[in-house]
Amino acid sequence: MAVQPAPPPATREPGLRARKKQRTREALIEAAHRLFLSQGFARTTVDEIATAVDVSQRTFFRYFANKDEVALAVLADAEDDFIARLRTRPAEESPLRALRAAIVESWRELGSSHRTGTGTVTAALELLRLIEGTPTLLAAHLCRVTEQERVVARVIAEREGLDPATDLRPTVVAAAFGGVLRTAHLSWTADQEETGPEGMIALIDRHLDQLGPALAGDWRH
Repeated sequence: MAVQPAPPPATREPGLRARKKQRTREALIEAAHRLFLSQGFARTTVDEIATAVDVSQRTFFRYFANKDEVALAVLADAEDDFIARLRTRPAEESPLRALRAAIVESWRELGSSHRTGTGTVTAALELLRLIEGTPTLLAAHLCRVTEQERVVARVIAEREGLDPATDLRPTVVAAAFGGVLRTAHLSWTADQEETGPEGMIALIDRHLDQLGPALAGDWRH
């Protein structure tokens, strides 16, 4: 059998370069989160993050505009993954069922075995705690959450063939779902009976199960 010649360097280089850039980005995120959680967001400098990865400040700024962006990177990636999964849910699923399935898939991906360090469920939830206690980060996070809700509303409207400008249901569902998720995240503690992604999924399920009764049920019975 003839041996196939190796691809020329010009063909191989983009893939190698992309992988190297991804590794550097992940290393910066992990170093930043480790420093944020150990000494606080305000006390951590860009120079400390760059030094921890043995790169220059200039390299850091090739990947992130500021500390806020690197702090929110894992959550931003997870939110983008959730939106992508929502877009591919079967058309016959109701909006809430599609949302629920997409977020479960996203949390299971976050907890998959190939992820370590800041890619773990515990690290993501610890980061959420840090965000809630840091006003500048919380403001940036809530801005992104608001934009995500707009995207979710548009995706739901497209799935259902609705115009979100005249039909408020996609916007209401997106806002309610986002509120339930935030409440579930904030109720997490490190000593949950179930750990890892399944523990978070169980929390989300319990909160979502109460959405209908909270909106339409008789609270006196």
